[in-house]
Amino acid sequence: MYNSQNIIKKYIFSALLVLTLSFMSSAVFAQSSLVQVETKGSVSQTVSHLKKMVSQNGMMVMGSLNQGKVLSMTGIHVQSETVFVGNPHVGKQLFSADHGVGVAVPVRVNIYANKQGNTVVSYIPPSQVLGHFNNPKIQKIAKMLDNKLNKMVHMLAK
Repeated sequence: MYNSQNIIKKYIFSALLVLTLSFMSSAVFAQSSLVQVETKGSVSQTVSHLKKMVSQNGMMVMGSLNQGKVLSMTGIHVQSETVFVGNPHVGKQLFSADHGVGVAVPVRVNIYANKQGNTVVSYIPPSQVLGHFNNPKIQKIAKMLDNKLNKMVHMLAK
């Protein structure tokens, strides 16, 4: 009886430990996977400033999607626009390393008004999205993109 109680306690402890570690790692990932920075201007002003900064930093706007306009057709009224940011030369390096990177590039940057009316710029760092490719060349480029985006987005907050 004593032995079986110890075994049961060990199993319960192990299960709780696994659940706790799983919860903690998913919470850390969730916290680190999305960058959100509040800016001072309106959504349209911030989109305009972002587009200028992108071109000044050796990148280009590859496209955009006005999600607020599209969603208005469903009766939902939000201010939200996504800008697709990239660089053809960087894209060439990424696609040369793995043709599947098109799922992750160009990088999506979303500008929206939150429920309090504040403008927020958000994106998932390229290193996290491109990390799924497990390729050192792609990771090096992704880190460089992380730095560029971080710099631009935080300049928008000033």
